[in-house]
Amino acid sequence: ENSALKRRDMALVEVRPIVPATSNQVLQGITRAALQTSSFISAASFQETTKVLNEAAIQAKSDDLVNLKENVITGNPIPGGTGLRDYDDLVVGLKSDLE
Repeated sequence: ENSALKRRDMALVEVRPIVPATSNQVLQGITRAALQTSSFISAASFQETTKVLNEAAIQAKSDDLVNLKENVITGNPIPGGTGLRDYDDLVVGLKSDLE
């Protein structure tokens, strides 16, 4: 261990094994890309509104309203800035301070 870190009551950062991100490229036209979203509200706002809403109703789909676009359409607070709920309970600090 590093003695300079010990003097300051610090430790080396522990690194977790990682899995590199991978992807497959798919080139779609703007219409197909907009309709491929998991949110039927977002898809319906682009094109083929009646078709998208009918299919969603027939399949009893529900929209979790997790993205910005759906929340703007429905008039809800957006999930960003002060409306971001995912990080409300995040605590930043030293692990030893929490124990």
